[in-house]
Amino acid sequence: MFDIFKSMLKEEWRMHSNLFGNNGFSLFPVFIFLFTFFVSLVLPIFREIFTYAQIALGMHYFFLLLGSMVGAFGLMGREFMNRRFGQASMIAYSSRTLPVSERLIFANFLVKDVVYYFALYVLPFVAGFALAAALIPAGNFHFPFTLLFLLLTLSLSFMIGLSLVFFLSTIYAHSGKLLTLGLLAGCVFLLSISGNLDSGIFYSLPSLSFFLLSSKSQFLLSSGLIIIPSALSLFFLKVDFPQAKKSFPNSFSRLCGKFGSYRYAAFVAKDFLDLKRSEGGFGKLIFSFLLPAALIWMLLSALGKVLPALNILILISLVLGVLSSSMYNWLTEYDIFTSYAFFPLKVSDMIRNKLNSYLFLNLVPFILLILLTLKKDPAFLLPTLLLFLSISLYMVSILIYLTGLSPSINLYNGRTFAVYTLSVMPLLLVNVILSMFGPYYVLVNLLLVPLALYLLGQSFRKWDRIESPRF
Repeated sequence: MFDIFKSMLKEEWRMHSNLFGNNGFSLFPVFIFLFTFFVSLVLPIFREIFTYAQIALGMHYFFLLLGSMVGAFGLMGREFMNRRFGQASMIAYSSRTLPVSERLIFANFLVKDVVYYFALYVLPFVAGFALAAALIPAGNFHFPFTLLFLLLTLSLSFMIGLSLVFFLSTIYAHSGKLLTLGLLAGCVFLLSISGNLDSGIFYSLPSLSFFLLSSKSQFLLSSGLIIIPSALSLFFLKVDFPQAKKSFPNSFSRLCGKFGSYRYAAFVAKDFLDLKRSEGGFGKLIFSFLLPAALIWMLLSALGKVLPALNILILISLVLGVLSSSMYNWLTEYDIFTSYAFFPLKVSDMIRNKLNSYLFLNLVPFILLILLTLKKDPAFLLPTLLLFLSISLYMVSILIYLTGLSPSINLYNGRTFAVYTLSVMPLLLVNVILSMFGPYYVLVNLLLVPLALYLLGQSFRKWDRIESPRF
């Protein structure tokens, strides 16, 4: 068993280094360490605004979501690996050739994910926090025992997210429609009850409760939320995915016709069909956008009751602007420029086409923001919408300038991710502060529009120079 586990760790590293570059990817945990360290240095300032319990809540829910992202293997993993590596054989799919059971292989796979991403994310985060706490003592956090305890509880949060989504991936393997309908119903339910929730309910996350008030029952409950979904996933494991022969009607011509004389009709139609027919289809909107947005809206609604100075609508507008940029990743994830090499197109043409598709997909968060604002306070509709449009355009322009047509790959380069974070985080912090003075102060973000357009112009020239073929 240990040989399989060790081989899977090597395979994971080689896969990432092949995708993202060995040196660039190895800097990723270094960046997490440095970023956490510098942010933690200003912890005494945050202490004037937030309690330690609220800071701990943010940390644990962040790692819960992080574990969920890592655990989303069943939804997109098979197609991504097949398109990026062709017919390369992965250990996880070698049960027919190895003299071991499928469950043993995937048990190793689950443990490998925990260990690998613990070293990649959790350990650098806590190490940066520990170094800052040693230099600037911050209450009980600077004691070594508390830091080790934080390492344990953040790991528990990460593993809870990982195991729960691994279980959802198992459900998806048996019935994708059932999972999609369940998640959609969950999003609607979360959004509908968000206004009636007591902020204390968020502290019931077992790993967080265990950190704030250590008790054997909370540790056992955390362990149960990890072990039970993982055991069910392994028990109902489905590795053999029989692929039925698929045929599709000529939806392309019909979809192009709906766009009329729109200049990018053919490309937008192709992007929509690719998204629909890819693994997960439009379920990505629910799994990767609506569900996180619903959870964050619940958190912000509860936070607004504790800190009424924060404008929740402005904050959700910022969050939706950030989340919407992930849609550009979907549009470029399975499509590479070499597929169009025989057409009279440049890389900049492809980027423009993806931008047009991105604008259409942005209707989803745009409509969602309208509904949330009308529900909460219609008077804030104009500033929230303008803020969302400005942030969304700026975020995607930075993403395109730094990563071109390969954001899913280039963004995991440590240097690139550092530049991306430094280009975005100060802006988000400034907007959080501005929101405390009034909703119309955030309209200063309209100044980002000409900057974003300038960056897009520079991006077209940059990626034409770097990637366009020369004859």
